[in-house]
Amino acid sequence: MKALRRYIDHIKPHFKKGGKFGKLQSTFEAFETFLFVPDKVTTSGTHIRDAIDMKRAMALVVIALIPALLFGMWNTGYQHFLAAGEARTFWQIFAFGLFKVFPILVVSYVTGLAIEFAFAQIRGHEVNEGFLVTGFLIPLIVPADIPLWMVAVATAFAVIIGKEVFGGSGMNILNPALTARAFLFFAYPSEMSGDLVWISGLKKGLAPDGFTGETILAQAAAGKTAFVNGLNELYTTRDMFLGTIPGSIGETSTLAILIGALILVYTGIGSWKIMLSVFTGGLFMGLILNLFAVNPYMELPAWEHLLLGGFAFGAVFMATDPVTASQTEKGKYIYGFLIGVLAILIRVLNPAYPEGVMLAILLMNVFAPLIDHYVVGANIRRRLKRAGFNAQSVKR
Repeated sequence: MKALRRYIDHIKPHFKKGGKFGKLQSTFEAFETFLFVPDKVTTSGTHIRDAIDMKRAMALVVIALIPALLFGMWNTGYQHFLAAGEARTFWQIFAFGLFKVFPILVVSYVTGLAIEFAFAQIRGHEVNEGFLVTGFLIPLIVPADIPLWMVAVATAFAVIIGKEVFGGSGMNILNPALTARAFLFFAYPSEMSGDLVWISGLKKGLAPDGFTGETILAQAAAGKTAFVNGLNELYTTRDMFLGTIPGSIGETSTLAILIGALILVYTGIGSWKIMLSVFTGGLFMGLILNLFAVNPYMELPAWEHLLLGGFAFGAVFMATDPVTASQTEKGKYIYGFLIGVLAILIRVLNPAYPEGVMLAILLMNVFAPLIDHYVVGANIRRRLKRAGFNAQSVKR
């Protein structure tokens, strides 16, 4: 590492303003700060020093996502060979999933980073670190058989329209990864919904006649009360929790997602208040619907909603996005609770769209600043009242 550091220091002057490659200063700094802690130091005044900068925070989120990625790779292979009726070893199953998922990850990063670097060079700014996480999230929320060119188009849309037009990382109002998911869902619905997209190979006629790749949520939306896989075997609670069910690459395993949640909470990167309130809101709405239960979907046990679809993944990795979520402490509880409530409402009351987490989070992204506005306003009024002032008289 010392040799690498000396080499970087040797070529660094060429990338400074006025140097031979001065126009590539933003690109050079992006690679340098990814490899090493920035060598900038404070020169005057009092500053708060912290070992966690933006790149390290994003790296911790990526580490938290690895369990979901690894399980998603294995489950991609498992669902494929289950549909084909073939027995394979653990490593053969994982290898199949690796070769299906890894290209999606590569396309996501290459497309997004190319755009990020281009915008940084044009603006003369540093490269934003936010795409380290966005590029990892996008492959986890899509089906394994999605065409790679669609991944590239959706990633470009998310980076340009979802983030860069607002000024880059920290300025966007919508979660970029969910923006990509929404773009794919509405632009190419046949690749993001239906019974054939969730298991790799089904669209090519892999499985025998009668085999279905329906997700549990799709079966519930169709009015079924007993959920089965393509072989007509009943799904168990264990299957739902471990994630051995059809679905998006990284969203099926609640266990892997909870491992990631523990990493985020322990390191202080993710807000446990938002995570807890999302699950609480989802459970609350599920119980309310259970009381009425005028159709089979409303009879689905409230706790099962938390294990199915992208609910847990959205609660842990999407709703907690520090840029698009509420910033105030009380606002985090309100924001998360409403996401949980809306996700289950959309899921159950809209039979054409049995998964509601994406729309719920995007909607609350828009309302997060309003929530914070009222929370801050309430705090100001309470403090003025405690100090013996009337808010109206202070305004005058």
